[in-house]
Order: sequence, then structure tokens, then C-alpha cells
Amino acid sequence: MLRPPPVTATPQTYRPAPPVAATATPAVEAAALSQALSTPVCIDNLTFLADATIPDGSEVEPNSTMDKRWEVKNSGNCNWDERYRLRLIAGPAMGAAQEQALYPARSGAQVTIRIVFQAPAEAGSYRSAWQAYNPDGQPFGDPIFIDIRVK
Repeated sequence: MLRPPPVTATPQTYRPAPPVAATATPAVEAAALSQALSTPVCIDNLTFLADATIPDGSEVEPNSTMDKRWEVKNSGNCNWDERYRLRLIAGPAMGAAQEQALYPARSGAQVTIRIVFQAPAEAGSYRSAWQAYNPDGQPFGDPIFIDIRVK
């Protein structure tokens, strides 16, 4: 009987498998999506409540100083900080800076916004309108205004 020839092993050098690129598992992807969805989107809003001083149509003396105050509510879910602004959007500035800091307020807080104006020298009706702006420069909420009649 013939025997098969003996098998000789050829020595081989060990080579580790190439590294596999890391990929997210469905569980990791689901956790990241869940976290993204649970992070609240910042929604800015300002609700006008009342004129605290100088009601609309008030008659004032020429060149008089007017301390105008509005009661408003931060009705959004973002807190207003030093980056939030109030800007003139229509009418004369009546001596006020055309951009001002918006009163810092937490979401849900009721606050008073104050601007000091100078009445025009000439008789007539004047209206100065202002709008809140977020840090991205986007306007939001109810505009507020002073509406006067100079004698």
C-alpha cells in the first residue's frame, strides 16, 4: 500500500487584521438623536403688556424730556442677556440712541423697558417704534412705541 507523501507546513508570518473604521451602532445613533431632540430650540418672544408711562396720544411740551416705560413679558423660552438689543425700526429717535440693550430677563419674566426721549421742538404728532432683536440679529416679538403730540 502506498502512503501519501507527508504534508509539510510552510511557516507564515503573523499579520494582524487591518483596523476597522469605527462606526456608530444603532444604539449610539439613537442616543445621539434622542439628545438632539430633547435639547429645546430657543424661541424668542416679547409680549407687550401695557404703557407704564406716557400713554399713546399724550400731549407734551416742546423739547421736554420724556421717561417712557413699557411693561413687557419675555414670553419665549430663551433668557435675554447682554447680547439682546432693542432697535429703532420706524419714526424719529427723539434724542435716544437708535440701538439699546434690551433689559435682561429670564423666560416668563415680566419686566419694564425704559427709554428717555426728548420731545421735538416743533408742534405735531410723533411716533417712534422699537423692536427687540436676538443675538443673531433676528427681530422678534411685539414692537413697542411712543406716540405723542407736541403742543
